[in-house]
Amino acid sequence: MSESNTPHNPSNEVERAHDAGALAQADRFADPGVPAHQPRLTDTDPRAAKRAERTVVILFTLSALGTIGSLVAYFAVRPDGTTQGVRLSTLMLGVTLAVSLLGIGFAAIHWAKSLMSNREYIDERHTTATSPEAREVAVIALQQGVEDSGIARRGVLKGAMVGALALFPLTIAVPLISSVGDDWNVSKFRHTLWQKGRRLAYDPDGRLVKATDLTVGSVAHVQPDATEEERRTGEWITEKAKSVVLLVRLNPEDIKSEHRPGASYEGIVAYSKICTHVGCPVALYEQQTHHLLCPCHQSTFDIADGAKVVFGPAKRPLPQLPITVDDEGYLVAEDDFSEPIGPSFWERLK
Repeated sequence: MSESNTPHNPSNEVERAHDAGALAQADRFADPGVPAHQPRLTDTDPRAAKRAERTVVILFTLSALGTIGSLVAYFAVRPDGTTQGVRLSTLMLGVTLAVSLLGIGFAAIHWAKSLMSNREYIDERHTTATSPEAREVAVIALQQGVEDSGIARRGVLKGAMVGALALFPLTIAVPLISSVGDDWNVSKFRHTLWQKGRRLAYDPDGRLVKATDLTVGSVAHVQPDATEEERRTGEWITEKAKSVVLLVRLNPEDIKSEHRPGASYEGIVAYSKICTHVGCPVALYEQQTHHLLCPCHQSTFDIADGAKVVFGPAKRPLPQLPITVDDEGYLVAEDDFSEPIGPSFWERLK
């Protein structure tokens, strides 16, 4: 009579007893199954179903009208170079696109909740490999889904849906196609409104900036000084957008490097606000570290060290505006930026 060499382990017996108890406990609970179907009003009242169908058709029609309205707004309400013109154009495009998208979304939701089948079905889990029989079952399920949606017997609803979905891509295609002839001359970004002797003015009120206005740690958003006649021209907004600058006063001892010697004045540095990644406005300044953060993609620049990139996707420093003061103590530009502002592009020399 031989004895087993495997040592007796009481914990194994405890685990087996626990598993058996769990199985016995599970057998005590009956499978609740699928709850009884609760019919909706549209399932029992043909008039309610008809009202729901009309509502969906109206929503799809509103979407189509929104698409047409966006095309009209795109061509008829063009930005005229003024702030009011840009705002009106943006508002009209935003409202009409919202109507177009929301019409499709609300129509789809209302259709699904009120007209499509809301019964619960059970699908048994099968093996991963798909047999010919399973494919036939899938085709039948798809056909059943089409039948449950009611699209085959609701011609008006189907036409409204197809029309809304067919029109919506025009809101994207038309602006893209119409922009083919736009001016893509990137060399325009090599020059801005800044030139020797042009004064710095606060943005947006246009007050001139004196060096004595700024204390160590203070920040100012500035633009080129311009006359009332210049500001009335259509080109002002575009040129101003390229010329916006962030002005910061540092302790002169904290400045490690600049784009060129003497570009700052008594610790006051001026850098382009346009991120060199994709052109977002860089305006979040951290006083203790002298870091400037772009809120779009978190590119971070050290303005005490020539606005070099210390973090993020940007690949080059922010361009620096060389500044000094005139005889009246106002801050003025000594020249334009030494390199193109904004995102890097394929024709940039530096």
